[in-house]
Order: sequence, then C-alpha cells, then structure tokens
Amino acid sequence: MKHGKKYRASLAKYDLTKKYDVPAACKMVSELKYAKFDETVEAHIALRLGKSQSVRDTLVFPNQFTAEKKVLVFCKEDRAKEALDAGAAYAGDQEYIEKVKGGWLDFDIAVATPDMMKDVGRLGMVLGRKGLMPNPKTGTVTNDIVKAIAELKKGRTEYRADKGGIIHIAVGKVSMESAKVAENVATLLSEVSRKRPADAKGGFVQSVSVCSTMGPGVWIDYKEGE
Repeated sequence: MKHGKKYRASLAKYDLTKKYDVPAACKMVSELKYAKFDETVEAHIALRLGKSQSVRDTLVFPNQFTAEKKVLVFCKEDRAKEALDAGAAYAGDQEYIEKVKGGWLDFDIAVATPDMMKDVGRLGMVLGRKGLMPNPKTGTVTNDIVKAIAELKKGRTEYRADKGGIIHIAVGKVSMESAKVAENVATLLSEVSRKRPADAKGGFVQSVSVCSTMGPGVWIDYKEGE
C-alpha cells in the first residue's frame, strides 16, 4: 500500500524495529498524529488460538471516550418502568419488536430479558446485520437489566478475536491524555490474558500494537503475567 507524505513523515519519527512499554507506546501514538480530526486510538492484539478456540467478552474501560449510548430494552411491560428508571432510552415488548421489524434502529445497544428472546430472536435479519442482537455472552441477555444498563452507559465494550485470531478495538482518542489511553490498554491486556483458554499451549498473546486512525502502528513489548 502506498502511503502519503504525512504518513511517511510520521513513520520516520520512531524506530520500526523497536518495541515500547504501554505508556511509551501510547505517548508515541499521540505524538505521531497528523490528521486534522480527533483520531481514534486502536489496539490490535494477535492471539494464538486453536481451531476450536475463541475469545469474546466485554469490559468497561476506566477512562471513557465515546458518547453515551442509547439503550433499548426488550422486556415485558411490567419491567419497562424499571428499565427506563435505570437509564434506558426505550423499553417495552411488542411495540418495539414491531418498530424494529419495520426498520427502526434509533438505538446503539439492545438488551433483552431471557423471556423475550423467543420473539427478539425473530429480528435476527435486522439486528444481526447491525451487530445489535442481544447475546448472553456479552451480558445483553439478562434478568438484571439495571446492572446491564448501568455498565453499558459507563461504556461497556465488547471485544472478540476475528477469524485470524486478532482483536481490533478502540481504546481512546488522540485528544486524551496518553496516560489515560495507556490505562485503558493495560486494562484490555489484563482482561484478554484472563480469557486465555485452559487448553492453550505456548504464548497466548503473540503481538500487541497501538495506532491512531490514520497513523502508523507502534509495537508494544508485552509479556503475559505482567
């Protein structure tokens, strides 16, 4: 891929062959920025996973960097007030199921109580395409809707390894203090290491890098257990 002058100038500011600790790498990402907009800082973690292994979970970063999410809760009418009082933007059952069927998607995250999943599951063609289908693995199918809403409004984020065993996830903005971005990266690495499959052999975390949306990647010197 051919890169522009600004990218090449940014790339020339550091040693491509060197790895840095988390604080230094995040500080470098902020120094390498050159775009005029507030770029997102991304982390890319390559894992060693067997064919039957996967890594998927959620976490709440200690330092938030995204706008508050609109939460839709699919629940029976007798729990709608509970959900709305907890901070959900919308809550209900058939009314919202019909609205979503019609293409309405004015929300960022969907939560469902288990007793609603029989009906919500029929919305797979709409919600699935947008990555909005409630899932017990990500804590969005639950009877504890108050806790789920509280965590989601704090910025609870899903991470998962793709087919190549790599996790790609936003961890901050270049406008943030680099120390806060570093704290988010450290939290992410701790959570990912905690998800190491019991039957994983050898090194689990193969490589870690951080970059801004437009900038070059910076390698992190990371060893499991640190």
